[in-house]
Amino acid sequence: MKDSRLYPIGIQTFSKLREGNYVYIDKTDLIYRLVHGASSYIFLSRPRRFGKSLLTSTLRSYFEGRKELFDGLAIERLEKEWTRHPVLHFDMSLGKHLDKEGLNRYLLFQLADMERRYGLNMDSEDANLRLTNLIRCAYEQTGQKVVVLIDEYDAPLLDVVHEERELPKLRNVMRNFYSPLKACDPYLRFVFLTGITKFSQLSIFSELNNIENISMDEAYASLCGITEEEIRSQMGEDIAQFGKRLGISSQEAFDALKQNYDGYHFTWPSPDIYNPFSLLTALHKGRIDSYWFGSGTPTYLIEMLRKFHVIPQEIGNRECVAADFDAPTERMTSITPLLYQSGYITIKGYSRFSDLYQLDIPNREVRIGLMRSLLPNYVQRPAELNTLVAKMAEKIYNGDMEGALRLMRTVLSTIPYCDNTHYEGHYQQLLYVIFTLLGNYVDVEVRTPKGRVDMVLRTPSTLYVIELKLDQSADAAMEQIDLKEYPERFALCGLPVVKVAINFSTEKRTIEGWKIEE
Repeated sequence: MKDSRLYPIGIQTFSKLREGNYVYIDKTDLIYRLVHGASSYIFLSRPRRFGKSLLTSTLRSYFEGRKELFDGLAIERLEKEWTRHPVLHFDMSLGKHLDKEGLNRYLLFQLADMERRYGLNMDSEDANLRLTNLIRCAYEQTGQKVVVLIDEYDAPLLDVVHEERELPKLRNVMRNFYSPLKACDPYLRFVFLTGITKFSQLSIFSELNNIENISMDEAYASLCGITEEEIRSQMGEDIAQFGKRLGISSQEAFDALKQNYDGYHFTWPSPDIYNPFSLLTALHKGRIDSYWFGSGTPTYLIEMLRKFHVIPQEIGNRECVAADFDAPTERMTSITPLLYQSGYITIKGYSRFSDLYQLDIPNREVRIGLMRSLLPNYVQRPAELNTLVAKMAEKIYNGDMEGALRLMRTVLSTIPYCDNTHYEGHYQQLLYVIFTLLGNYVDVEVRTPKGRVDMVLRTPSTLYVIELKLDQSADAAMEQIDLKEYPERFALCGLPVVKVAINFSTEKRTIEGWKIEE
């Protein structure tokens, strides 16, 4: 691998990527199929930082006939004509945190920039009228049908998706702006929209009912993101170099990247898809970290978790039909569509018999990032818990569960709690968050033949079966473990099973006692 090989961190312009010595995973065979398909109105939903903007930029370069940028790529041998079309490329990503008037000004600003290309000088405040006029003029001046690309179409709406008063106002602005796309059909070659969430056609696109949603089409499952096959075939040297920097083998490096950044599926069956932003950033920096989640936790997600009263252990492990998660977010009756479309849960399986999809948190990076963002819901000084988690992780890794619990008891007794602490579920949720942040596998309310165990924690060397009581005793918790024969449920896991009984005290506001038995 050449030392000058670069990773396109944050680069969303196809021409800049191709003109530099940047890693590029070739998706142009899929792009060719997309632009020559039966539909010329396409919508694609993918989570943030998944390459939607780069895809849109690639489409722009293609329709502008910039053949030289595609030298050596799959589309070079597929495309014979390279017809140059006028392209109107709208980026809605900067239209956030705006009121109705501000959003309209933002749309007019983008229109004015494109109007100048065609010698237009419009002073109308009606974005609808100006878009219609721009499309017709671009067609008349070039003699070619127009391509309209709208990246992050829903960005102006995401921060108000939970606000019943503001959402309709901004939604009407966007609906008015997009409506000419139907009337201008004779002048249009291709219309492509990307976004995170799916808003209903009725509320956003008005009469534009001919948009094909390819978000769950198997043919385009890998259009955004990097597949495991692409990593193995095109990035072998990158993985080897990454392993050298960490002092581990190539296979160990691959396993670490897979555990943290793999796990996405946008249909079923689907190849394993990695988060491209996290994967490339890890290779660039030479270490595993929380890059995608660290790049921004949308406030609307936390607000919606509160609105729907979703506790941490209920975020993943869901079963539902496609209509329950591939659904318009403004009409959702549960948080599932938002969690799925935002990338916090993904498809993990599908039953053709029941038509049910299994949804869960995709990987370690997302699981830990979610839990860390939820800490302020339980304690008033979450930073102290981060230190606690780091110290507990070392003790549990060394098999010292008692030392970890002793440490937790000391720290929790000094941290001010938030409200709602006088019920068992609060402490179970807090423990779930803490143990998840340890980086180990945690599950709660695990079914057994004779009941449900509160929590199961699995480390590389041990499986802990944990029962939690509130204002009772550790003995009572251990009796329940023995009575329900919980360890029998995990006898075939291949790890030693250790029983852990914990009692919390609402008076002391920390762990009062525990028992540990192998």
